[in-house]
Amino acid sequence: MKFGGTSVGTIERIKAVADQVKAVVDAGHQVAVVVSAMSGTTNQLVQWTREAGAMHDAREYDVVVSSGEQVTVGLLAIALQNIGVEARSWLGWQVAMHTDNIHGGARIESIDTEAMLARLEQGQVAVMAGFQGVAEDNRITTLGRGGSDTSAVALAAALGADRCDIYTDVDGVYTTDPRIVPKATKLDKITFEEMLELASNGAKVLQTRSVAMAMRHGVKLQVLSSFEDLPGTMVVNEDEIMEKNSVSGIAYSVDEAKVTLVGLDDKPGVAANVFSTLADNNVNVDMIVQTAASAPGKTDITFSVNGAELDRASTVLQGIKDELNYNDLLTSEDVCKVSVVGMAMRSQPGVARTMFSTLAEKGINIEVISTSEIKISVLIGREYTELAVRSLHTAFGLDSES
Repeated sequence: MKFGGTSVGTIERIKAVADQVKAVVDAGHQVAVVVSAMSGTTNQLVQWTREAGAMHDAREYDVVVSSGEQVTVGLLAIALQNIGVEARSWLGWQVAMHTDNIHGGARIESIDTEAMLARLEQGQVAVMAGFQGVAEDNRITTLGRGGSDTSAVALAAALGADRCDIYTDVDGVYTTDPRIVPKATKLDKITFEEMLELASNGAKVLQTRSVAMAMRHGVKLQVLSSFEDLPGTMVVNEDEIMEKNSVSGIAYSVDEAKVTLVGLDDKPGVAANVFSTLADNNVNVDMIVQTAASAPGKTDITFSVNGAELDRASTVLQGIKDELNYNDLLTSEDVCKVSVVGMAMRSQPGVARTMFSTLAEKGINIEVISTSEIKISVLIGREYTELAVRSLHTAFGLDSES
């Protein structure tokens, strides 16, 4: 059972989580719980590190920002003990959750579960701090923002758990953001592949790395509300869903920026030089389109990056302008990525036609397109975000009847 920051945001909420855990224990299950820091805590800790020193040591950053989870595991263990449930807290180094030494964005390498399994067999609830691990040199590491989901899935896989329940402030996975489309429908089931595409294209319900890990290790996931006793959404293998709509969901991300290199030399190796240089500087590129420029022998390349990486991308490209021999560098943050996702797109034609004609009917211009087997994404003007999402949701028959 994994509980996010809003689920443990106050002492009253922590006591409510303890009651939920007790109900599962009373039903006869062995339970491991992974918790995030109380809502807002990690943001405050990050801010303090920046105020203490803009160019801070990443190892000390991890010491600071991992402390939020330490508070939560202790409080939840106390709350469980107070209602008669034997429980003990576990920090990342106590489990131990071994990671690489990339501080601030570590990856899990292995988990020692022998001691925890022994405690579970004795009927004790294990309350583990999410988001944190330990590197080879025994320094505390953190897994990156949203890393508690990854901690939970990794622990579930290592323990051989029957299921990993992710409790959050929504009661499942919806066909799109209900705040934008009130007629959005909650899905009973969704495939790992679809959930991975939705998460990586803007859906905030599950962290992308956690979905990929669950898919890789065969961990059954369920998304539930920690505030309401309602059925959730199961994330399952494709063969567990009998009949699939052509589109399962509409995702969007406004944390996008567009970069255009104008007047590049149209010759082999130029695109490789652009994107290898960006990769070497840890700039992740998403959507890419190359078009012929107006001048002979020239080409334009447009691509999207996360909005937070725009300044770094611009600085890197300006630094190699002479080498690339481009005419101009244009950037824009007034864009949004909208994606339609569905496993049945592999075999059902017409999705692209429906998507593009719907946007055209609403007067929405498409700036960049990218596709995969089960996804079509477009970059559009940010002012059209809500109109695009609502129109596509209706066009693909995803509106609820109520």
